Amino acid sequence: MSMRGARRPGGPTTRLAIRADLLDFTADPGWSAADDAPGLRYRADHWLLVEDGRVAGVQPGAPDASWQRQDHMGRLLMPGFVDTHVHMPQLEVIASYGAELLEWLNTYTFPAERRYADATVCEAGAQRFLDALLAHGTTSAVVFPTVHPGSADALFAAAQQRGMRVIAGQCLMDRHAPADLTVAVERAEADSEALIARWHGRDRLAYAVTVRFAPTSTDAQLAMAGRLLARHDGLYMQTHVAENRAELAWVAELFPNARSYLDVYARHGLLGTRSVLAHGIWLDATDRDALARSRSQIAHSPSSNLFLGSGLMPWRAHEDAGVPVSLATDVGGGTSLAMLRTLADAYKVQALQHVRLPAWKALYTATRGAAHALGLDSEIGSFDTGCTADLALWDWAHGSVAIARDDAARTLHERVFAWMTLADERNLQATWVAGQPLYRTPETTT
Repeated sequence: MSMRGARRPGGPTTRLAIRADLLDFTADPGWSAADDAPGLRYRADHWLLVEDGRVAGVQPGAPDASWQRQDHMGRLLMPGFVDTHVHMPQLEVIASYGAELLEWLNTYTFPAERRYADATVCEAGAQRFLDALLAHGTTSAVVFPTVHPGSADALFAAAQQRGMRVIAGQCLMDRHAPADLTVAVERAEADSEALIARWHGRDRLAYAVTVRFAPTSTDAQLAMAGRLLARHDGLYMQTHVAENRAELAWVAELFPNARSYLDVYARHGLLGTRSVLAHGIWLDATDRDALARSRSQIAHSPSSNLFLGSGLMPWRAHEDAGVPVSLATDVGGGTSLAMLRTLADAYKVQALQHVRLPAWKALYTATRGAAHALGLDSEIGSFDTGCTADLALWDWAHGSVAIARDDAARTLHERVFAWMTLADERNLQATWVAGQPLYRTPETTT
């Protein structure tokens, strides 16, 4: 259940101690499935200490009575997940039947996004969306609103209310979309400047220049997006790239002077250390080199890629070329906000390419790895002292089949991999943001 009204940080000193099995990472564990994989940090039956919303330490024994103690022995505590690509307005079209990418946009996405011209829809949608993230163990996200400035305002306001780390921005489209979902370059630039002034760097919020994808932006709008990035320090950029073969062919027609789909963005100054490009399935070696040199990341969206039939993202090829990879639900093309379901699908996508994705690599990428790719690893994604206490508490197993599988596990990786594969939001017991309880199942004691 939502606990939206919980006190946010800034009041009297709070000291919280949580007992559980603690799992996080100090570094990228690579592709090892060993229980002693580098970067893996597993501390069974320890206490996580949280003071004033930040991690204050970890210890094996119970702290003194000055700490508010919550005993969840036998449960798993992890940093909250980081979803690097998700669409706020698409919850109502999740699990829609029978379309590839371009048909999906016209049949389902654009009609849903039209509704966000209404301020009441924006507010209700933002509240529902963020509460749903928390109810799936996700505490930070890179989010697409709609072209309506009010949708970004509502999302930022709702995230600020909850104290969440959210990166978002007005969606930019000025062609090849319904007229009421396109915004002229000058107007979009003015809207973006106003939103940046209101929200960028405020509390735990950051602004992302949000290009829908190359086909729905003219060169003039892409150039404007590049100007915004050059003009303001610390902005992010988010868009889609190389998701679908029909999309690639369309981009080639629209931008005949560009070497590739990715090159469209590179030519307009949209690649950089804060650039998040969703999908990245159909890229070549030259594209990968450009991504690696710019330190732009690919937000791998396996559930969406499978559901829409888009293709299999070559994770190892990207990583071997030096391209950062994060993980994303991409709802509504993806079929669940649960990052655990996304990780299970990521394993299947890699298995189809004869690559085995260890639990350690998957979980690192959805926590500290995503934080590192976003330049936020001093704030989120781990239990390092001083990090913001964004936390998710999980049952190791839910239901008789999963309990039997958990009991049969012989190694730590076997246990964690079975949990990652079989678990979903029903395993989630509680979610904290900056040390404040914002979600818990009705039966969980806090």
